[in-house]
Amino acid sequence: MAEEKKRRFGKWTRRAFIGAGSVAGGGLVLGVGGVMFAPNRLKYLPEGAAGEGHLTTWIKISPDNQTTVLIPHCEMGQGALTGLGMLLAEELDADWSLVRIEQAPSEDVYANGYVVRAFLEESGFAVPGWLERALDYGAFKMADFVGLQVTGGSTSTRGTGAFGMRLAGASAKAMLLEAGAEQFGVPIEELTARDSHVVHEASGRRATFGELANLAGTMGVPRRPTLKTREQYRLVGTSRNRADIPSKVQGQAQYGIDVVLPDMLYAAIMRAPVPGGQLTSVDPAPAKAMAGVREVVVLPDAVAVVADGYWQAQQGLNALSPQFTDAGVGGVDTAAIRGMHAAALDTEAMDAAPAGARTIEAEYTVPYLAHVTMEPMCATVRLTDGLCEVWAGTQDPLSSRGVAAEAAGLDRDAVIIHNQQLGGGFGRRLPGTYDYIEQAVQVAKSFSPRPVKLIWSREEDMRHGYYRPFVMSRFRGTLDDQGRLVSWASRFTGSRFGDMVAARPHYAIDDTAVRAVAPPEHLRTGAWRSVAASQHGFFVESFIDELAHAAGRDPVEFRSELLEEEPRHRAVLERAAQMADWGTRPPEGRARGVAVVESFGSIVAQVAEVGLDADGAIRVYRVDAAVDCGFAVNPQQAMAQIQGGVVFGLSAALYHQITVRDGAVEQRNFPDYQMVRLANAPHVNVEFVDNGGPIGGLGEPGVPPVAPAVANALFVLTGQRLRSLPLTLA
Repeated sequence: MAEEKKRRFGKWTRRAFIGAGSVAGGGLVLGVGGVMFAPNRLKYLPEGAAGEGHLTTWIKISPDNQTTVLIPHCEMGQGALTGLGMLLAEELDADWSLVRIEQAPSEDVYANGYVVRAFLEESGFAVPGWLERALDYGAFKMADFVGLQVTGGSTSTRGTGAFGMRLAGASAKAMLLEAGAEQFGVPIEELTARDSHVVHEASGRRATFGELANLAGTMGVPRRPTLKTREQYRLVGTSRNRADIPSKVQGQAQYGIDVVLPDMLYAAIMRAPVPGGQLTSVDPAPAKAMAGVREVVVLPDAVAVVADGYWQAQQGLNALSPQFTDAGVGGVDTAAIRGMHAAALDTEAMDAAPAGARTIEAEYTVPYLAHVTMEPMCATVRLTDGLCEVWAGTQDPLSSRGVAAEAAGLDRDAVIIHNQQLGGGFGRRLPGTYDYIEQAVQVAKSFSPRPVKLIWSREEDMRHGYYRPFVMSRFRGTLDDQGRLVSWASRFTGSRFGDMVAARPHYAIDDTAVRAVAPPEHLRTGAWRSVAASQHGFFVESFIDELAHAAGRDPVEFRSELLEEEPRHRAVLERAAQMADWGTRPPEGRARGVAVVESFGSIVAQVAEVGLDADGAIRVYRVDAAVDCGFAVNPQQAMAQIQGGVVFGLSAALYHQITVRDGAVEQRNFPDYQMVRLANAPHVNVEFVDNGGPIGGLGEPGVPPVAPAVANALFVLTGQRLRSLPLTLA
């Protein structure tokens, strides 16, 4: 495999990789010789593809005229695979009923460099047309080098879909037309592609894509095929059923936890309760005396029990009394963590407020949050004859390959990842969080060649996540004597990529100062759905609301005036207000709050209608959401993503928090981590505002506005300004 890879890609040195890394400044052209004239990245085919109807990396057309689209992203309930397939089929002019969607295997040729384009678009960097192929080619090389096949950051559709799938479909269509011209003996200009056929209108001759596929595969992949305009779309922009739903309804979809292999053993594991703690002692006898238990495996920071079945393994684990160290942080609790964040902010004083202005100050906090995917962490590993096979659901199978290789002591090419559907991800299965795969490999070493499936209990899963960080933010805003916002200052604890972008308001404020302070870290932290926007959306949109009320202004009007230079934000804000009948009196005992947040290339404004139950509990009755995602590829699925984001964000706003006691996480299972249930879920109305801009993300942008919209409504309803999540009335 390694030699074949070298033959396909040539020698890819670290120097070339570093040279390619400065792509935004033109370093890609200088760092890799000839990349200015780089080929279409999609010319590279999987091994053994010759004669199988492969036209580009992701397209295979069989003789029966079926088009198979191989999507280099994972399915974790977001339905992006269908939208990606639609973008490709649109440019290919394929008959949608003849298109089959599959997840691409975890092979280097499917390394996913197009996500780079998504982040460049989001940052406002417009890639010149003459640099596109060079950028795509270089990004592919880098992704292959580091092993990147990631699904996250709402990049699937706006990255791979917008820049890769469309290109793949258009390239394949050009190849099919060229093949048709050769077979019919007519100029290519006289041919058209439609509904999986190449047609010569003048003579009435036609051929299916399947009949032309092998000949088309011998044609060169064009560097710059013609892409459709939105006015030419026939498929994209229409609602289509998700390709993954039938198998789920029929119970045929396979998740990592469903994997069953011949002669398989099962493992349960317990890690040191305090992060960084180490195992000091354990008596294996109580577990080994139980029926079905095969072995007790000791790891530096954990103990695992391997048995004939998972129930037996977990019962054996429950019988043990392992002793762990507390890594020197056994005395830390949530109050201490809050104090450490406050102390960190004390070191970064704000500048003096403008003279003669009215000053409003506030401090906000959000807690650690768990991902609580419905499928807990799990992985099945088989080690045989120098080969490691892993069956698991990950958000980046190529990255997890490297983790398994290191744990097994093997070369990366000796690892095969069989990626499964994910029972939820939300960032928990991104690169850097593959401890469960590492553990599974370490445990399986003792049982080769028998496969071992390691399953984390729900308690283990909740107490050992990569949590959304605890963040504290302090604000000071000043208003002039006419109630106009003249300055904005904030300090927050955070140091992750994207924090500063999310923390900076989009409002037109002459004097804006936003700074970050490196936070104290206690728990392991990572990306959580909508990442920094989930925290700073709450902070910024709550504080701007405070300022509006302090100025005696309507919150929508106050925001709208400050968004005069941001027409997209202003449009969704005003549309959400119209949807919610803002300005009219809500039903008795209810109030409305508003918030607008941009994240991942999309802008979402939400109005929440909130009341209190008879027992005084917060109840959200309705959420109106206006969304500018540039263009909704599959409106039905786009709406579902926003609706799901609202419920996800509302659960966090009302209930979720991870707290610490004696250095360890206190929450253990769902009774400690309540969610919005069907009985108290709000009615969610969603409308899309199409401004003709680039495609934005949808998996995450629906989350950030929920918490501030609800908190702002509660202020109107009760007079209490709630500045910490989860929202709790005094």
